[in-house]
Amino acid sequence: MLGTDFRTGSPNWIDLGSPDTDAAAAFYGAVFGWNFVSAGPEAGGYGFWQVGGKTVAALGPLTEEGATSAWMVHFKSADVQATAEAVRAGGGQVRMEPMDVMGEGWLAQFTDPQGAEFATWQPGKTGGLGLVSAENTLLWVELHVPDPVAAVAFYYRVFGWRHEEMEAPGMTYRVLSTADGDKKETSFGGIAEQGEGAGGGSAMVPRWVPYFHVADVDATVSKVEGNGGAVMMPAADVPDVGRIAWASDPAGAVFALLKPSAQM
Repeated sequence: MLGTDFRTGSPNWIDLGSPDTDAAAAFYGAVFGWNFVSAGPEAGGYGFWQVGGKTVAALGPLTEEGATSAWMVHFKSADVQATAEAVRAGGGQVRMEPMDVMGEGWLAQFTDPQGAEFATWQPGKTGGLGLVSAENTLLWVELHVPDPVAAVAFYYRVFGWRHEEMEAPGMTYRVLSTADGDKKETSFGGIAEQGEGAGGGSAMVPRWVPYFHVADVDATVSKVEGNGGAVMMPAADVPDVGRIAWASDPAGAVFALLKPSAQM
């Protein structure tokens, strides 16, 4: 399960690029109860969503030409330069070269060989999110790509991730864990074939999808719809996982909701 000890390769940051940060702050505040705090005028509109004073996600304006609103999952790197080299060697692209973010850490952004975008964060003064796996915070991340086997090989080369295959009706799901530690304790996400499982047809674009822990998926879906978002996959129960739904915010950024079962 995702925690804030942040082993190398685990998700340690998540942010949203939005064409209208004020609207995004209002939407996620209404849906999850998040409080938005600006990082200051020198941060170019970037800021942090917090729960109980702890950062649970971040928000900033879109900066790449032609970019569309999306959530970006960041994975912890012990050496962001070496990670960039591994991405290139594995056939991925470096969209943003490693850069020092005001002493808080080193950031780089990438695209994997199948088109899914992700980022890495090498901690400096900021190690990562302040709260995960609690209600209304990040709980799980999931990659949807056409070729999960190739994805496993690419990310193993970059992060050393381990995986365990789980058979489900009509699909094979690959549970991911970091390179070291107990597999169950260090599991943080999974890989599914594009178009299968959660999200169905909504997963037809290669991407990483964040799952947020909620107490009541159906009630949260109602908040999404009531605040201008859309439901991409209605709430449904998944055996041994929990109740899930897929949604998008008013600008089209995709995310998922999960009330985990006791077995997860």
